[in-house]
Parts: sequence; C-alpha cells; structure tokens
Amino acid sequence: MDKSRHILQTGLEQLELDVTESQVELLLAFVSLIEKWNKAYNLTAIRQRDDILRLHILDSLAILPCVTGQKIIDVGTGAGLPGIPLAILMPDVQFTLVDSNSKKTRFVQQAVLELHIKNITVVHGRVETLGYEGEYDAVLSRAFASLKDIMKLTEYLLQPEGVLIAMKGQQPESELKEIDRTYSVRTIMVPGVDAERCVVRINKT
Repeated sequence: MDKSRHILQTGLEQLELDVTESQVELLLAFVSLIEKWNKAYNLTAIRQRDDILRLHILDSLAILPCVTGQKIIDVGTGAGLPGIPLAILMPDVQFTLVDSNSKKTRFVQQAVLELHIKNITVVHGRVETLGYEGEYDAVLSRAFASLKDIMKLTEYLLQPEGVLIAMKGQQPESELKEIDRTYSVRTIMVPGVDAERCVVRINKT
C-alpha cells in the first residue's frame, strides 16, 4: 500500500467513517488534481501530498457527523473544500459549491467533471448576491470570516429550520458572544493533525 493511501485509509478508520473502495479512489484522484492544478493556479498554500490529505481531505471529512440536510451550500469553497470530499461520501445529498475566485471555481468544475461527481453544482459569484433565498438546509463555511459576518452574509440562503455549520480552529469564545441565536460547539479530532479544531452549528431561528 502506498503512503498516501495508507494515510487516507488509516485516517478514515480513525474517524470511524464507512467508506467504499471507489470513494477512496475518488478522494485520492481529487488530491492528485489539486497537486496538478496547484502548480499553475495556486489553489492552496499546502503543497505536499501528505499534508493535503491530512489538512484538507481528512480535515473536511472530520466534520461529516455534524453535517445534516439534503441540500447544502459550501461558501468560499476555494479548491472545493470541504464540499468535494463531503459530496463523495454523501452521494444522496445535493451540494452547491460557491467561490468568488474564478480560477478556483474553474478548477472545482473541472474536478467535478473528471471525477464524475453527480451531486455538485459549482457557482462563481459572491455569496451575498447569489439569490437562492431559503433554498438550503445548511450553509458550510471553512475559514471564511467571523461567525457574525458569515451569518449576516449567508442566513438568507437558509430555510427557516436551516443551520450554519462553521469550521473553526480553537473554540471562538469572543465570536460566540456576538451570536444571538442558539448554537452548539463540537470539538473534532483530525487524524495526523496536532491542532485544535471545532465545528460551530448556529440555528437560523
């Protein structure tokens, strides 16, 4: 077994995720595409394959138990994170991946085509001007903005029972004090990453 496959499969086992062999192949193929396009498009500052697996793929998939809903929008998706890894493991859920950087959305669209992922729509645009009012069960955000700003920009996308799912490093105590909605915070462990991670879920109503 090559090193990258071992890192991925070991990480998936530690996360206790039920993954098929074809899904493992898709995740590895996605990492190869990031490596290939990174040279020209500067998709991510993380260059090494092992680091991409841990800091992008496993980091994205560590939040899977916190992700609910049938229609989800990933705002500021960048190179398709966390949207593409989650969509690969959640084939029955519809994902919309949005970014204002056209180079990055071109990459994401190409990745979706090459990997034959059927449950992703890619949108180039600014989240605050998308439309799609009340269409989504959940908004995903990874390193996008403060919780208050993310909620302000994206809550119109959510249906009344919808939820914002924000990926953060350390528990953002000061940001949470500014939130006037009910919320929950869950600490997550990312295999091979020695850093604090948490997921904040904020209810729209």
